[in-house]
Amino acid sequence: MSQYAVVTGASSGIGKAIAQRLLTLSYNVIGVSRTISDIKDANFTSVQADLTDYKETIKLCEQLKRQPISLLVNAAGFGKFEPHEELSARTIADMTFLNLTTPMLLTNATLKSLKHNDGYLINISSIEALRASKFAGVYSATKAGLKAFSDSLFEETRKSGLSITNINPDMTQSAFYDDLRFETSSKENEKLLTTDIADAVEHILRMRKGAVVSEYTIRSLNFGIQKKK
Repeated sequence: MSQYAVVTGASSGIGKAIAQRLLTLSYNVIGVSRTISDIKDANFTSVQADLTDYKETIKLCEQLKRQPISLLVNAAGFGKFEPHEELSARTIADMTFLNLTTPMLLTNATLKSLKHNDGYLINISSIEALRASKFAGVYSATKAGLKAFSDSLFEETRKSGLSITNINPDMTQSAFYDDLRFETSSKENEKLLTTDIADAVEHILRMRKGAVVSEYTIRSLNFGIQKKK
């Protein structure tokens, strides 16, 4: 029987790497992103939606309620790292909605199906959910909120067959940094690759169903960061 997975942020970065990995694991993947994904596979369906927009997100939720979803991966997100007083109200609202509200809405829409199918909910949080960094107040708050949501929902659904995991990646080389003043290090041991996160997802899915990795933190071996010229 075919299994259906929903992956947000599937057009680039961590979301795209996870979507591609799930296709190799024989999932039918519904990839949601603001731009159409370039993944070419008969089992991949690209859905275009701006998940910072309430109406578009609710429309997607209504569509997903009718799908037999076995796996939801909330990978879409963005960060802007500036002194808090310099962030615009729009940036604060959009970051909070995309990073925290959207995952909660999509989970709300698919939870009955996920539980019925003994499925998986995987939320891509961040290392920033576990520590305090300057200029990251809003971003850290959204990711810490996502972790708290995952932890609480895990306890709520433990009588079902649903597995819930919160993944906290360290700095991962991707388009996430395209509009920021800094980026990952060029050294291999000072950054994560999107495939590292996909490896973690595959590990979670291959584990004995009776065991759940509720918290999965991935760090680079050494610390590295570089400012853009």
